Amino acid sequence: MEKERTSPWLILFRVIFTAALIACIAFIFRNSMETGTVSSARSQAVMAYVNDLLAKVHLGPLSEHTIRKLAHFLEFTVEGFLLMLCIRVYTKHFVRHMSWPLLGGMTTALMDETIQLHSPNRTSSVVDVWIDMSGVVAGLLFALIILLIVRGVTAFIRVKQENRALRAESAELRRREHERLARRAAHRAHEAQLNRPEPDDDEYDEEDEE
Repeated sequence: MEKERTSPWLILFRVIFTAALIACIAFIFRNSMETGTVSSARSQAVMAYVNDLLAKVHLGPLSEHTIRKLAHFLEFTVEGFLLMLCIRVYTKHFVRHMSWPLLGGMTTALMDETIQLHSPNRTSSVVDVWIDMSGVVAGLLFALIILLIVRGVTAFIRVKQENRALRAESAELRRREHERLARRAAHRAHEAQLNRPEPDDDEYDEEDEE
């Protein structure tokens, strides 16, 4: 049996999603390797920007601690989202293999906190691991919902196309059957005309004598 050829689009998506996932994990580890002073300065800059936005809608302000936890959650939400997309482009049975991205997210979270243990003026926390995993699960669920919606819409479109093709095929079969019946009727009429007995000359003579 000939092996099914992989679509060039699928190969392209594999490259894109895999590269995006690697870049996301590298970004997470890079942040963990920063010193406490640099990390705190970045958090304060983000906090000032976010609080300015929240002030415009009469919300906030958020503390630096909250900003840092939200950053953890959002980083791993993006990773979970990309992990799910990577699973999808490498296997059609992505729901069956949900444990793979969960394991990948857990591994990244543990490595992230381990890196922080060896970064100057940084600490590691079990709470951060749980926050990271919550982000991974949120990203996975978000991607899963999108994939299931896309699968449902694709299946609906495919069914409509198949039904349209079946209706066209049925109409074509009916047309051919009508043509066949018409040709048969015409053939029978032609045969009947050929087989019709011609009047005798004697009959014409008798009619003339009368």
